[in-house]
Amino acid sequence: MKRVLGLLVFVLVLNGCDDGNLIQEDINFEDVSTQSCTTNDIIFKLKEKEGLLLEIPSTTFVNESSVAGAPTLLDISSSNRVVYRFYDGVVSSNNICETIAPATPVVTDQWNATAGKIQIFTTAVKTVDAEENSSRITGYKHNIVFKNITFAKSNGTQVYETFPFGDYVTTATALPFLFDKTVEKCSSSNLVYNSTSSESLTLNIDPSLIVNAATPLNSPRTGIIGTTSNVLSYRLFTGLLTADYFCGTTTPTSPAINEQWDAVSGVSGVSGIVEVTTTTNGPTAFKHTIVLKKVTLKKGNNTFLLGDNFIYGDLLTTN
Repeated sequence: MKRVLGLLVFVLVLNGCDDGNLIQEDINFEDVSTQSCTTNDIIFKLKEKEGLLLEIPSTTFVNESSVAGAPTLLDISSSNRVVYRFYDGVVSSNNICETIAPATPVVTDQWNATAGKIQIFTTAVKTVDAEENSSRITGYKHNIVFKNITFAKSNGTQVYETFPFGDYVTTATALPFLFDKTVEKCSSSNLVYNSTSSESLTLNIDPSLIVNAATPLNSPRTGIIGTTSNVLSYRLFTGLLTADYFCGTTTPTSPAINEQWDAVSGVSGVSGIVEVTTTTNGPTAFKHTIVLKKVTLKKGNNTFLLGDNFIYGDLLTTN
């Protein structure tokens, strides 16, 4: 009899210690899609009658890939809030984002995070053209994990050493790349450029690659991308771009540069190769077809590939 009573007491003690506590799997939103509000700085996940909300400044999510092993770390605070809610009915985004939220469902309980860290690790989302071996960045994936997060509940606290929130994706600025295949060269320098009304692709080319003499069949002149010669840059502008921008002694401040991507230095015979094939285009005229091979463009920690054979364009010259 004493043994039975002892077991009953032990069970009651265990139940009393666990009263009101949920194990981590009960509030796992990792496989639920992340949504965001356009009217405030809340991103959230909804699952039937539950909601996990993160109120954090939108400027936190920078479109820049994180360095390996160095995620962004933020303190949970009044500026970076984490809230877990229970509802008495199925919840929708209207309950989170509307200025005047619907009357139903009603919040029946709420856990507020009072301590911990918000860890964010960002990677670029790329579309890949396997045939051209090229890539373009379409967005940035921000993987969010709560570390040592403490929730204050109506009947105590609950702590999680690691609590995955999941991924939040932001859209990248689109780079049009709407260039035609005709390039120009400044008469006072070695700058070659291709441009539209909003973007440019400039190449400070090695002058030995542009010679008014036809190249032998299948034997183009070659060079590699560098930091002083064959310097390649892509720029996206916020205003109207004209040809007057390129050949002055100083770079104009207008239109303003929205984004600049610089080519990574090449490796001879491997990557970052500039090829020029020259053909005659009349008695005293020549056409120089410039091809960029296996070139990588970089901005900060982000990179993308132009492709195995990116046709930069044709430069026309005369003797």
